[in-house]
Amino acid sequence: MPTRTTATTRSRRARPTRAAARSRPALARARTRSRTRRLRIAWAIALPVALVVAFLLGTAYLAGSLDRTFPDYRSHVPVPAVAGYRSEQLRNACTILAAGRDLGFDQRDQTIAVMTAMGESSLRNIDYGDWETSGATNPDGSPTTSIGLFQQQDSWGSREARLDPYTSASIFYRAMAARVPDRATVEPTLVAHRTQVNQDPLHYARFWDRALRVVAAVSGAPLAGDSSDGIPQCPVS
Repeated sequence: MPTRTTATTRSRRARPTRAAARSRPALARARTRSRTRRLRIAWAIALPVALVVAFLLGTAYLAGSLDRTFPDYRSHVPVPAVAGYRSEQLRNACTILAAGRDLGFDQRDQTIAVMTAMGESSLRNIDYGDWETSGATNPDGSPTTSIGLFQQQDSWGSREARLDPYTSASIFYRAMAARVPDRATVEPTLVAHRTQVNQDPLHYARFWDRALRVVAAVSGAPLAGDSSDGIPQCPVS
């Protein structure tokens, strides 16, 4: 006959051992400690990242707020400049001087060329002119086609040539030599006027002193009150 299992025997087999009973709370506590450690590590990583992101967003917001509230506040940050002209413009001045030197023009002629570009484009090589900005027309009523440092129209050369600073400066020098052969005895503004054939013969006069300052500074011999620190320097040859 098969051996019958009594209730007492079943009870003994189902009851966990004392060691197993003691291990369950310990296992639960170990799992809790493990979860706690993982959470702490996650927070230790996430919190600095969140702070950095918050700082960057706050900085961007503050900069935008300053730009909206004080649109000219950046202008108070010192930027190397001469007579109000900065790096890009001064590099264009160097190119004008180089073109004049290569063609054999003296320093006065070179300074007149810089003055002319100041009066025409503020020493910026722009791809538009006074037709786009003010609706200016030629005497025959056609739109002007002025572009580049010297705001030269189609009759001065191709668009590519007029937008190349060195080439457009060379075009100006050749026109100046042809149109004002007696320029050594002519006021700078009149030399520029007769070369450019603009409406106001005195238009360039207010740029002469600025041109003198810029030429001196980019040549490494700044005039009193100016400095060559941080600005482009023209190669001497």
